[in-house]
Amino acid sequence: MSDQHATYDDFWQRYLRDHGRSGTRALHFLGTTLAVACIIAAAITFRPGLLILALVCGYGFAWFGHFVIEKNKPTMFGHPFWSFASDFRMTWLWYTGRLGEELARAGVSNDEMQEHEEQA
Repeated sequence: MSDQHATYDDFWQRYLRDHGRSGTRALHFLGTTLAVACIIAAAITFRPGLLILALVCGYGFAWFGHFVIEKNKPTMFGHPFWSFASDFRMTWLWYTGRLGEELARAGVSNDEMQEHEEQA
């Protein structure tokens, strides 16, 4: 599939398919959540070194998921800004229990995700 997308919605659908395995998504959620926590802690404590930890957490967990679980190339290499925004969008949708609808729209099997959302 081409790395060129005419619209953000086209990219978003590809992004969700590239995160088709629940383990990859879980690592993204963990990494994004830890990155946000590090950014907040850096602002509260005035420790800029925590910003580096935020990058390590955010990208480290995500890339591990792609290379080890999903066995694909992270989308951020082709579209860094859309990918960054989509990480937060996917995480927000997961926390609010609405990710399943988006996964279904993208054609991603959602059995494990529905179990998680029902337990939450």
